[in-house]
Amino acid sequence: MTEIVMYTKTVCPYCDRAKALLKDKGVAWEEINLDEHPERREEMIRLSDGRRTVPQIFVNGRGLGGSGGRAHGTGRRGQRPGHGRQDQAG
Repeated sequence: MTEIVMYTKTVCPYCDRAKALLKDKGVAWEEINLDEHPERREEMIRLSDGRRTVPQIFVNGRGLGGSGGRAHGTGRRGQRPGHGRQDQAG
């Protein structure tokens, strides 16, 4: 099963946009609101290789970035996050 985690803030139009995309794709996600859980901010920064902006989206532990990054590219072919071709390292 695909696990999606999104770090957000309460007032964040980019977060709202990313959540709308996931909702439109019909996928569930865990939301970690940093305004409500500020102790999780350092975790987000560590997992995202130093990124401090929200949203930060992770699919099965792999960072996709925020609302303008690869996360929105998932809709390119009408695929849901975690349901497309996996890039191969090497």
